[in-house]
Amino acid sequence: MQTDATDLVEVSELHFSYGEQPIFRGLSLRIPRGKVVAILGGSGSGKSTLLKLIGGQLAPERGWIRVAGKLVHKLSTDELYALRRKMGMMFQSSGLFTDLTVYENLAFAIREHYDLPEELIRPLVLMKLDAVGLRGVRDMMPGDLSGGMTRRVALARAIVTDPLLVMYDEPFAGLDPISLNVIATLIRKLNDALGLTSIVVTYDVSESLKLVDYIYVIAEGKLMGEGTPDALLASEDPYLKQFLNALPDGPVRFHVPANPLAEELKITPSAV
Repeated sequence: MQTDATDLVEVSELHFSYGEQPIFRGLSLRIPRGKVVAILGGSGSGKSTLLKLIGGQLAPERGWIRVAGKLVHKLSTDELYALRRKMGMMFQSSGLFTDLTVYENLAFAIREHYDLPEELIRPLVLMKLDAVGLRGVRDMMPGDLSGGMTRRVALARAIVTDPLLVMYDEPFAGLDPISLNVIATLIRKLNDALGLTSIVVTYDVSESLKLVDYIYVIAEGKLMGEGTPDALLASEDPYLKQFLNALPDGPVRFHVPANPLAEELKITPSAV
């Protein structure tokens, strides 16, 4: 992987484990500025862990991650805090403050990072809510919103400070088809309109293929494939074909390796 000045995020030879459980074994990838990039992989492949490493919540055992030209795991606490001002995050569970109104959820992020008067905070919040079509719910509590609305508020909060990078952790999980399409469309439109760079971590293949500019597929701690949606769909790689087309047969087996069933049941094969 060659370093390019147009890359906002660079991951090189990344190694990371949870105790004795390896998660990444030399993963390398890069995220170009201004693009929407998907990180695809099955459950437990380390997709959410990768976002935590990019955000500096975790540190690699080997290798490095650079965001906006800075080595994340080498930054001091103050430097990391400053870098995070340039990042927005949409959590899988939305992560809204349940005791704050929709308006206050968005205003909180601005107040935390910037010393602005309330007369400037108000238009910033309202414009971001309007961008996701929810200016009319600004005084409601998160618990009074539908699942799709909650996710849209979380998206508005992720972009309220106009970050360079927005990370989406399973943004489509648990959504009905209409809400899912709305969120996907918003991610694309807001990325292009605001000049963002977006990383979408998901296992939703069909939606990602319609939404993103580039895709990385990870499994077993390494990169299994990369390319544009059309290039990956045309790939003859057995794993990519199985994963992208949800095929039951392929390198990923349905049955976990085990002794023969007859042996486990302690009966003869003829009796099975």
